Amino acid sequence: MKTNILHTIRQGKIGGGETHVLDLVQTLDKDRFNSAVISFTDGEMVDRLEKLGIKCYVIPTTKPFDCSVWSKVGEIATAENANIIHAHGTRACSNSFRAAKKRNIPLIYTIHGWSFHHTQPVYIRTVRELSERYLVRKSTVNIAVSDANRQEGIERLKMPHSVVVKNGVNLNKFSPEGAYKDIRRELNIPAETTLIGYIVRLTEQKDPLTFIRAIRCVTDRDGSANIRFLIVGDGDLKRQAVALADQLGVSSRIIFQDFRTDVPDILHAVDIYCLPSLWEGLPIGLLEAMAMKKTIVATPVDGTKEIVSDRENGLLVPIKDPSKLADAVIELHNDRQLARRLAENAHKDIEQKYNVLKMTKEIENVYRQVLA
Repeated sequence: MKTNILHTIRQGKIGGGETHVLDLVQTLDKDRFNSAVISFTDGEMVDRLEKLGIKCYVIPTTKPFDCSVWSKVGEIATAENANIIHAHGTRACSNSFRAAKKRNIPLIYTIHGWSFHHTQPVYIRTVRELSERYLVRKSTVNIAVSDANRQEGIERLKMPHSVVVKNGVNLNKFSPEGAYKDIRRELNIPAETTLIGYIVRLTEQKDPLTFIRAIRCVTDRDGSANIRFLIVGDGDLKRQAVALADQLGVSSRIIFQDFRTDVPDILHAVDIYCLPSLWEGLPIGLLEAMAMKKTIVATPVDGTKEIVSDRENGLLVPIKDPSKLADAVIELHNDRQLARRLAENAHKDIEQKYNVLKMTKEIENVYRQVLA
């Protein structure tokens, strides 16, 4: 008899957690597991799931602990005869735990980064820590995607019943040897231009304003350098980022693109991938770029520093430091041998440690242990 897994995820727009769900439901052993998904908003992920033939329900809410949706989650869990509810992220868990408890269904909570972080006002951080403390106790098993997240959960939340399962990448989809669209031709970027990619949700977490200021620093130091910047994504800070680029006089160096689904094609086109985050779980976008053999510049936060070792498989720069970020970009532009060595090492690390097949097998083991 197959095990029925009901996955819940906060939104239908594509982000790291949503990519994780898409990869997981496709890779799970179909002879042993059935998957259905609840998304709390509509979006591209829902469309992709439906094309894959995976049943996906949309229950609209953007609120955590929204008691108005709890009964709907429960009704779907009953209709799907769910053996396990697997909640991906805080909002999903906060809107799923009640259905699991009421029906005595094991609840697995995958923590794609904690909802609290150091940049929040104290009262908001406190409320979110209390919320997370409550949720990790309601879950049968808590899966952290990085050692740092698990350790923080144990130390700050006294988190019980936890394991680490690190995110993985589909190495067939993200392969440097694949056939891809010519994005440079589409965007009129010459082959000899060093192209810096920043492919994220433009939110506080990813710190796009520091990235824009770093572009100004690059221009100040070497205005003639053949370097351009490709910013792909939407988010709360998109308008502010565009305005800051105009204010600093660097708009001509930047190509802004809205959210795109052809991420492998875009990664194929870029030379350097930047991720100047303020916090992370285990960033899937970074893993994808490394799988595509791109040179990495990132900040040493949470899960990122578990993936990237400075000057071994990428460059690490301090958070909120546009000057150091600019230094790294210029160094890699000028030293192509260094850039190639870092990219090669990054690709090898992904092949060995962050394969989606390895990740899925570990999650399947968690499912079996929970049911046992």
